[in-house]
Amino acid sequence: MSMRLSPFSSSARGRRRGVFALAALGCAATLAGAPARAEDTDKTFATFKEDAFGARPIEADSPLVILDAPRRAEDAAVVPIDVQVRLPDNDPRSIAKVTLIVDENPSPVAATFALGQKRQEFGLSTRLRVNAYSSVRAVVETDDGKLHMAARFVKASGGCSAPALKDEDQALAHLGEMKFRRVTEKASEKPSEANAGMSQAQLMIRHPNFSGLQMDPISRTYVPARFVNHIVVKQGEETVFTMDGGISLSEDPAISFTYPAGKGGVTVAASDTEGVQFSGALDQKKPGS
Repeated sequence: MSMRLSPFSSSARGRRRGVFALAALGCAATLAGAPARAEDTDKTFATFKEDAFGARPIEADSPLVILDAPRRAEDAAVVPIDVQVRLPDNDPRSIAKVTLIVDENPSPVAATFALGQKRQEFGLSTRLRVNAYSSVRAVVETDDGKLHMAARFVKASGGCSAPALKDEDQALAHLGEMKFRRVTEKASEKPSEANAGMSQAQLMIRHPNFSGLQMDPISRTYVPARFVNHIVVKQGEETVFTMDGGISLSEDPAISFTYPAGKGGVTVAASDTEGVQFSGALDQKKPGS
């Protein structure tokens, strides 16, 4: 595994301090209100759905998308979610994008994964911050522009403003360190002609992913936002996915994903909001070997 870090930009942090102070005020207002009592937050989703997806209709409870998330989270700052997308056999379409949304977060769009390789199936697991009782959604776009959605209601609160597990100096000292390994290899239960077998990898990046909504316990000021906002994973010359992320990804982002077996080595290049870049290559050893 190779890794590359550019110098930490203190000047950029200063420029963002004022911007994210305003975001922090918005979070304080959110926390002051009572969590949603309904078992969905569809009305909240409707307020930003058009901004995120335009006027296109979205198929709710789509059979193409399976989303798993805890009904009540143990830790609102680290809520595990799992998404499985599969198109029917002989379907001419492919999966274009997977967008993860937390309706009641100050920044609802957690991450968007744009897929390459003309994929007809895709598995994704990660960890999100959940700020208030909220529906968590996976919206899948197929290459014909159609939108398909699954949602789960999660009872959690305070995830965006929860203190970081590490202090700022410690977190920045290990910024960008990666673990990138193959988890398992499995044949598809009902493999399509295009996806005869799949491998699974896990990518973990050491990064505080400061949300801009966390308070320094000593200075009582908000820690400026700084988070991993772009990831590119490639298999040989082909793009497996690109990810554009926001403050709703948890501290030390962890992403597990499936990719076609036997099509070459897998590499990752990532960057954060300060422009720091990190890169690595998949450890091809099987677990336990």
